[in-house]
Amino acid sequence: MTDPWVALEPGADPAERVRLLRRAHETFTEAGTVPRPVRAVVADSWRRSARAGVGPDGAAHVELDDGELDAYRCEHPLARVMPLFRELMGTFAADGEHLLAVCDARGRLLWVEGHAATRRQAGRMNFVPGARWAESAMGTNAPGTAVALDRPVQVFAAEHFIRRVQPWTCAAAPVHDPRTGRVLGAVDITGGDGLAHPHSLGFVQAVARAAEAHLALLTPEPPAGERSRLTVLGRDEARLTTGGRSIRLSRRHSEILLLLARHPEGLTGDGLLCALYEDESVTPVTLRAELARLRGVLGPGLLASRPYRLTAAVESDLDVVERKLAAGAVTAALTAYTGPPLPGSRAPAVARLGRRLADGLRAALIACGDPDLLADWAHAPWGEDDLDVWRALAAARPTAATRARVTSLECELTAPGERPRPRGPRP
Repeated sequence: MTDPWVALEPGADPAERVRLLRRAHETFTEAGTVPRPVRAVVADSWRRSARAGVGPDGAAHVELDDGELDAYRCEHPLARVMPLFRELMGTFAADGEHLLAVCDARGRLLWVEGHAATRRQAGRMNFVPGARWAESAMGTNAPGTAVALDRPVQVFAAEHFIRRVQPWTCAAAPVHDPRTGRVLGAVDITGGDGLAHPHSLGFVQAVARAAEAHLALLTPEPPAGERSRLTVLGRDEARLTTGGRSIRLSRRHSEILLLLARHPEGLTGDGLLCALYEDESVTPVTLRAELARLRGVLGPGLLASRPYRLTAAVESDLDVVERKLAAGAVTAALTAYTGPPLPGSRAPAVARLGRRLADGLRAALIACGDPDLLADWAHAPWGEDDLDVWRALAAARPTAATRARVTSLECELTAPGERPRPRGPRP
């Protein structure tokens, strides 16, 4: 069978492509296997949708009523680029009987505009403002999948996971905060077969990039001397980039700076002592000496006291992973995760940060059930003894080697006469 996108070529029959895809979808939903003609990005999305418990006959749920929606939209960063979206896409949507839609990072539709008759048709499947179209709620669809993957996506007809959505074609691209890289949401064009062309994806991607450039003009980067980035994942000694300088910090200074970056409101001396030292015999004098040395390393103006705090925002790579995870972009979060924060640290608060981040990633990976992502974690140094992840990997990809590793870990963790205990990643 040919790849379904071959039908885009001149003279190809779009109806035949739909029939191929619908037959593939029926095979998957009945037997749980993906036939060959389905694109990899769609097949992977179908698997995630099924593992999330989405049914092919599901319906979208409206999470935000009119009052909540109006207030939320007014404060959302994408409200500032809605005039741009309308200028670039409004006429195209209206003339082509399409819809312009914008969702937030959770896949909730904030705006749905365009051809009146098409809006009425879309309303019958709750493709309306306030409805949640995240992939985990509505299966494979362009805005939800674009946010989940943090990449542009086009979904054609029967590639949609929900049957009632299969008459539609859509293309969407994520929009990022130009300063932090955080996913703000996605811009989408939805309609009929007229959108089933690769140029539709290029168009919506160009619109997303234009929106990011416009946001950058509205909120310009601070002067070079104020930009500060902290790298802590997978390294015992953090690296701070600030004011055009790159500074390698000692272990203790790395811990202090990470904790202060996480607490922009500041920390008292007692609070820092408890966060940094297991040994209660460490005196405030010792901490003050460390802070004085750190102030000398950073230079004047960045570290203030009473309470101890940073005078400029410092973003860490840990923050970036947390944002991607909170947005449901599991693949992007795992890609950005290069190891625990300051893995050699014995500071109680740093250890808690590391455990919380690892637990969040592990839970998302296990819930997602993607064998490639699970394998990436299981074969990393921090996941080689993670029994729960190895079990999930064995369920998703039951190879002999994977089953053997699960058995080995269960034997290591089981005393005679006891049941195997769950085990997370090594600290």
